[in-house]
Amino acid sequence: MQITDTILMIRPAAFGANEETAATNFFQTPISEISSRSIQQSAVKEFDNMVDILRRHGITVLVIDDTPTPLKPSAIFPNNWLTTSPEGIASIFPLYAPNRRPEKREDILKLLTERFVVKDIQDWSEFEVEGKFLEGTGSMVIDHDNKVIYTCYSPRTDMSILEKFANANKYRAIAFLATDKNGYPVYHTNVVMTLGENFAVLCEEAIAEEWELIAVRQLLDSSGHDVIRITKDQMHSFAGNMLHVKNARGEKYLVMSQTAFDSLYNDQKEELSSRANLLPIPIPVIEQTEGGSVRCMMAEIFLERK
Repeated sequence: MQITDTILMIRPAAFGANEETAATNFFQTPISEISSRSIQQSAVKEFDNMVDILRRHGITVLVIDDTPTPLKPSAIFPNNWLTTSPEGIASIFPLYAPNRRPEKREDILKLLTERFVVKDIQDWSEFEVEGKFLEGTGSMVIDHDNKVIYTCYSPRTDMSILEKFANANKYRAIAFLATDKNGYPVYHTNVVMTLGENFAVLCEEAIAEEWELIAVRQLLDSSGHDVIRITKDQMHSFAGNMLHVKNARGEKYLVMSQTAFDSLYNDQKEELSSRANLLPIPIPVIEQTEGGSVRCMMAEIFLERK
């Protein structure tokens, strides 16, 4: 599992509850007691603090300001429309919510091509007109070293596009049904599991079909990933939404929200601490309002620097 030392993040200009994503994201719990202006201001503070924490630990962060128009309440989550690979490919993906599609910006792609070696750009956006979606590393948890994609069934993850993407990039994809504590399909795979360099955080409780869980476990075992189990309650606290990264000195960190960290048991913290330095970051307003956590805010850059 390749991990990166460079992250791209989008500083929000109009953060807020997104009604167009709420239909499939049951982790969203809009805050009604404070104004939309206050939510935006709080989100910016949480964002800036997160960037500061990452940078203080030596992790390279490319910060790009969201454009003020059109309004894009979910722009803080660039990993859903943009991914990069160690092979030098930048991929753009079809998004479920129409008001998220303007997040895909040519100037960001231009910046990447100016600073990094981009050998190819794959744009899968054409499938949006067919009502088919594949939301980047939200839909797909990707093991680049072993060329494996883990994904859960969701309205935001079309299996036919997944197959096309996997074939085009020589990946093997494994799909499974994951449900939340109310029995609804989980909207993104990266809420259910985190894939580290030699470990995986997985909510096994969420995978109801035993044969699917066995298949996932066998694939993780065969690729050298020890599984650290979390409960559904911990999944709802975003304990599956972490990212394993490193800094320029090669020091490894497991980035997670403070909510996720607080939900972990002591033995889970000890096991994870043996793999990486734990780096909890408080983003309560972002999590509650949009139903996404720190991993969703970070688009990994695997491209070679020029």
